[in-house]
Amino acid sequence: MDEVKRLLEGFADQAAVGLPDADIDADVTRGRRALRRVKRRRRVTGVLCVAAASALVLAIGNQVKWWGSGSEVAGGSVEPGTAASASAAAPSSAPPAKPTSKQTISMFGAPVVELVANKQPWSTISCGLAPKGWSAEAPIAADHVVLSKVEMRTADSAAKVVLQATPKARTLTHPRVTAANGKTFHIGTVSGRLTGQVKVADQWLLVELPTGTVEWPDDVLRRFMGSCTVS
Repeated sequence: MDEVKRLLEGFADQAAVGLPDADIDADVTRGRRALRRVKRRRRVTGVLCVAAASALVLAIGNQVKWWGSGSEVAGGSVEPGTAASASAAAPSSAPPAKPTSKQTISMFGAPVVELVANKQPWSTISCGLAPKGWSAEAPIAADHVVLSKVEMRTADSAAKVVLQATPKARTLTHPRVTAANGKTFHIGTVSGRLTGQVKVADQWLLVELPTGTVEWPDDVLRRFMGSCTVS
């Protein structure tokens, strides 16, 4: 400030003729006031800049946090109802998947027995269909056929399929009765084994399935029995 005062005094000494004498002290006071105003404006401007920068950082941080929570939901666990709604709302543009095999899966997750054309001659019991991979054991009785797989042991009778012609129907536990193609099919259990029976001509065909099997749904068992005749 002393330098400003000296400059003003120098200018005052060189004042033009006819002008009033310069008031050095007043000019210095005005200069100081102007300088204080400039400093105040700079401080206010600096504070506003800092506040604006802080607000920008907070806004960006909140935005990132919001987007982060959204991606977390997309990649993490979702409530079953929400996932089902989202799947139903968004149409799928992909073509439906085609089955790669004729073999289906049972309700227990096990493969269902596949029925194929039977090319083996049996006895009085003759079936047009047979479970794939199964064959009749020799010798074949007149009214009794046992189906097994190659890897089965001979004594493992509970794992085999037994067909039998009987004059009377057996008593089934928890029977399910279905009429189809002019025949009435009865499916239930006998001694814990899933069993089906159907009247063919004047006799009953009884089919006992392996103990604990889940590969024989009712519709497959009905198809199998429906392809059989008893002579």
